[in-house]
Amino acid sequence: MTDRATTTRVIYLGGLGRSGTTLLERLLGELPGVVALGEVVHLWERGVLAEELCGCGAPFPVCPFWRQVGERAFGGWTPALVGRILTLRRRVDRTRRIPRIEHPDLAEYVQAYRLLYEAVGAPVVIDSSKHASLACCLVAGGVDVRIVHVVRDPRAVAHSWARTVQRPEDGRPMTQWGPARTAVHWTAQNTALELLPGRGARVVRVRYEDLLAAPGPTLGSLALGLGLAEPDLPFLDDRTVWLGPSHTASGNPMRFLVGRVELRRDDSWMTGMRDGDRRVVNALTWPLRARYGYREAP
Repeated sequence: MTDRATTTRVIYLGGLGRSGTTLLERLLGELPGVVALGEVVHLWERGVLAEELCGCGAPFPVCPFWRQVGERAFGGWTPALVGRILTLRRRVDRTRRIPRIEHPDLAEYVQAYRLLYEAVGAPVVIDSSKHASLACCLVAGGVDVRIVHVVRDPRAVAHSWARTVQRPEDGRPMTQWGPARTAVHWTAQNTALELLPGRGARVVRVRYEDLLAAPGPTLGSLALGLGLAEPDLPFLDDRTVWLGPSHTASGNPMRFLVGRVELRRDDSWMTGMRDGDRRVVNALTWPLRARYGYREAP
């Protein structure tokens, strides 16, 4: 952890889970001056209360990084703090509130995130919380935030949500959704993110498929667009990336990977998805699917 910066910029990754946000976060987190924090929206309950593992492999309460962040931001992590944040979240942080996000408790809720970001002491932090509603809260609360809207073919997302994936923390299966539920959430979350520019948010979109087709050019262009100066990518060599340890809270199992990682696009849905499920997803995700360049047939 570095000395506290005067102003901390936030890069917020938005989109539905299983769309590649963890991969993008890990890549951006290798850039100089950038620190990846994981899904901060889940830090309070899963990190502080449930004591899940940090991306470094240590339980959240004993991770030196997060212990120092908690001390600097709040004087320490306490159940009372978490209880208050979760209460505020239920009142303020709701997708349905995006058109009118103003609320008497908004400033207090956003201040908790601002204090956490600043306590990291880095010029730029990445929050991959994904939720459009939290992004809207941060914008409305005056946080210096740039939003990266991450999209992926909804059929690939639905196929991923239907698979059994074990949690590295305890071996239990991660949440599974059926194709219809995933399609509805994909449409709702991406529609909500489409509304954010109208609330004054600075938003740039990146597709998972483009990132995996050309990792270097896509990441370099995105970094420039986010104002991260001229990007140097020594950790990225064609289809291989070298990842250092990270202190990310909650999220995809990829957050634990360290060392050499091959970048491979997952298109298993093309052969593994049932025709009926594909038709359901196609029907429920049009016309956003077409807007993002995903054709009816793969």
